[in-house]
Amino acid sequence: MAGVSVGTVSHVISSSVPVSESLRRKVLAAIRTLDYHPNHIARSLKTRSTRTLGIVVPDMTIPFFPQVIRSAESAARRLGYSLIAVNSDDDSARQEEVLSLLRSQRVEGVLLVVASGPGSAQQILKLTRSGIPVVCLDRLPDGVDVDSVCVDDCSAAEMGVGHLISRGHRRIAIVTGPLTLKNEQARLRGCKAALKRAGVTPDKSLVWEAKLDQQEVVRICKQHLLTARQRPSALFSTNGVTGLGALRGMAACGLRTPEDIAFATFDELTAEDIFRPSITSVVQPAQEIGCRAAEILIKRIQEKEGAPVSKIEIRLPATLKVRESSSRPSVAPVVALASG
Repeated sequence: MAGVSVGTVSHVISSSVPVSESLRRKVLAAIRTLDYHPNHIARSLKTRSTRTLGIVVPDMTIPFFPQVIRSAESAARRLGYSLIAVNSDDDSARQEEVLSLLRSQRVEGVLLVVASGPGSAQQILKLTRSGIPVVCLDRLPDGVDVDSVCVDDCSAAEMGVGHLISRGHRRIAIVTGPLTLKNEQARLRGCKAALKRAGVTPDKSLVWEAKLDQQEVVRICKQHLLTARQRPSALFSTNGVTGLGALRGMAACGLRTPEDIAFATFDELTAEDIFRPSITSVVQPAQEIGCRAAEILIKRIQEKEGAPVSKIEIRLPATLKVRESSSRPSVAPVVALASG
């Protein structure tokens, strides 16, 4: 239709060889008329490159992850790559399935937020041994050295609990995710560091570990809040899932925040301007995490044939957003002293 050779069409599509403007316009006009789409799978068999990345997250409905995916996709597109996003349901077996799916799609690299169960280290090793680089973000796996981008979990959690302490709270419950995850371990260390800095001995009975399942978090919070001889005056959750579960658990116990119990959480829960009370949050730089991770992954893809390089670890600072849920200071109980 364009009246040119197959080679000229190829040069126009790939921009590999200069083509005169008149011929380029003819080829593009024919492409539009025929609604032609190049077969990238066939092309990849010849070039050994799909310029496609994969990203695996535990749950796309958690507000943090769509922000990460969007910024990673923008960075990838800017560098000439496309991105396939898939959901692992925070299940190690499902994660293995989707990683296999991405390999069958011939992705050149994977961005991975590991599932909370065991097995991630072996899955990562399987990918890297097959020549597919991996960058982990947000959650870090045990037992394998891998490039990673995440927030400075320890100092971020320390900042959140330190804020509650600054409001006069000393009896602070901490709701964590599975402590098999390295980032949850680091966040708990930060919480304890803030308490110790304030001269408060961490109380094991106020550390409530839960799976990353809102219903279980609700059950655990209800169990502790309804049976405690002395209720905590504040509660800090170490991730968005436990944060939402904790709020629902407090509501199920008839407790209001901040009137009955102050509250702060790691991660934004929802749009601050439509959620009441607005929630004090330790906010991760989700967009920067996604962007930096994609850039590192593409750098690894391009370096793949070169000399080995040392592991890249990026740790970014978080930001504390103080809002209504922690607005009331702690009020010490009034103790009546007997006369005589």
